[in-house]
Amino acid sequence: MVLALACTATAALAQAPPSYSPDQLDKLVSRIALYPDPLLAQILAAATYPDQIPDASKWADEHHDLTGDNLARAITDDHLPWDPSVQAMLPFPSVLEMMASDMSWTSDLGNAFLAQRQDVMDAVQRMRQKAKDFGYLRSNGQIVVRGGPYIEIAPVNPAFVVVPYYDPLIVFARPRAGFFVGGAIRFGFGVSIGAAFR
Repeated sequence: MVLALACTATAALAQAPPSYSPDQLDKLVSRIALYPDPLLAQILAAATYPDQIPDASKWADEHHDLTGDNLARAITDDHLPWDPSVQAMLPFPSVLEMMASDMSWTSDLGNAFLAQRQDVMDAVQRMRQKAKDFGYLRSNGQIVVRGGPYIEIAPVNPAFVVVPYYDPLIVFARPRAGFFVGGAIRFGFGVSIGAAFR
C-alpha cells in the first residue's frame, strides 16, 4: 500500500509541469517580447503544440510564395491537421523556422504558457519596459507602441504584420555611450493578412 502511494506520488510529480522563475521567464520570452501583440499571442498559443511545429514549418517553407487568400485556400485544400493556432502561424515561415530550429525553447515556452500564463505575460511586460526605458522600443512606420498600465505593440496597419528582428542581448540592456539605438530593432518583409487569417 505504501509503495503504491509512493509510486502514485512520483508519477504525479513527473507529470507536473515545470515551474519557471521570473528570470527564467524573462529569458524565455526575450526573443519574442517585442513582436506585435497579435503575432505574439499566436506564437504563445502555437508553442503549446510543439509536436506540430516542425511539420508546419516545413509546409510553410514549401508554400512561402503564397500569401493572403491564396495561402488560406492552400491550407483548406491540403486539409492540414494542425491546431488553428499553429495554422495561424503559416503566413510567418521565418517565425515557424525559429520555433522549429529550437524545439527545446518552443516546448519550454508552451509549457510555461500553459502552466504560468500570467507570469509569462508579466515577463513580456518586464522585457518591453526595459526596451522602452533604454530607448529601443518606440513607435515607427511599422508598429505603434502604446503605454499605460501595459505596453501594447500593434501593427500600424492591422492587415499588415511585420516581424521585428533584434538581439535580446542588446535591446534589453542599457546602451553604451554613442550607440545608435534606432537601428537595434529592424523590420523585415511584412506579411499581408487576408480576411481568412484575421
